Amino acid sequence: MIPQLALVPGEPAGIGPELCLRLIQQPRTDCRLLAFADPDTLRAAAAALALPLQLLPEDAIAREPGDLPLCEVRNTTPSRFGEPDPANAGAVIGALLQAGQACLDGRLDGVVTGPVHKAVINQGGIAYSGTTELLAGQAGVEVVMMLANDIVRVALATTHLPLRAVADAITAEGLTATLHTVHAALRREFGIATPRIAVLGLNPHAGEDGHLGREELDLIIPLLDRLRAQGMDLVGPLPADTAFLPARLTGFDTVLAMYHDQGLPVLKYSGFEQAVNITLGLPYPRVAVDHGTALELAGRGIADPSSLLAATSLCARLARQRKLVP
Repeated sequence: MIPQLALVPGEPAGIGPELCLRLIQQPRTDCRLLAFADPDTLRAAAAALALPLQLLPEDAIAREPGDLPLCEVRNTTPSRFGEPDPANAGAVIGALLQAGQACLDGRLDGVVTGPVHKAVINQGGIAYSGTTELLAGQAGVEVVMMLANDIVRVALATTHLPLRAVADAITAEGLTATLHTVHAALRREFGIATPRIAVLGLNPHAGEDGHLGREELDLIIPLLDRLRAQGMDLVGPLPADTAFLPARLTGFDTVLAMYHDQGLPVLKYSGFEQAVNITLGLPYPRVAVDHGTALELAGRGIADPSSLLAATSLCARLARQRKLVP
């Protein structure tokens, strides 16, 4: 089975379109791609980079370098490299939602997304906190954000919150749902029969027996004990400052961090170029690049496509695995 994946470049003025063009310069045997994008933006990127591009009908099969089946999502105004226009916010969101709906309808098997400029989308009059939240709302499910590279997988109990709001956002109900989602995704999408999950503490030294905070004693430890009794293999709560030591990571299938900057700096330091962003809990696999729009690099031909290449390969693998594990 060759998965058919949606490819959404993201912000048209950023590096997403040119990364997509670099992606299609080699024929793929692991998946077929259908882009949801503005054709003029793709042609402009191809001209700037002197790369071949042949836009094909949606149902066509790419056979040569530069072939790209396309579902047209037209921008409102022409895009300029490095100059995002809020008028095109609707096209960016429309492309993402059309790609997601194609997966919900069973026409496609997964979604690969480029970087989106959050501020520009909001300036365009569309309330947007991230593609993870957008696709979760469309599907009507609760999701978990995971970032991964070849060294470590890090899932997040909370995502884009001010630090002073994190402690209140860590609840027994929310943490239970998160761990169930991560556990199920590791089994279904990654093919890990008995996942072992390391859970970080919220406080320094995982609370130091209550001397540095009681969240571990009052909430996290009792919750982990209950889930262990249900059959989950959970380790922790662990102090974040030692959980990522290489010798320890070999014993875990993923690490659950309590907040964004507790786990992601380590992951990005260990291999930023190959890191990807995975949305767990959707009815289909969605994998994104782990970097921003890099407006200052757009159109210059120097952006590194490694994250998009890794995202596409992983999305194809997850889509195949989903077919094996209903």
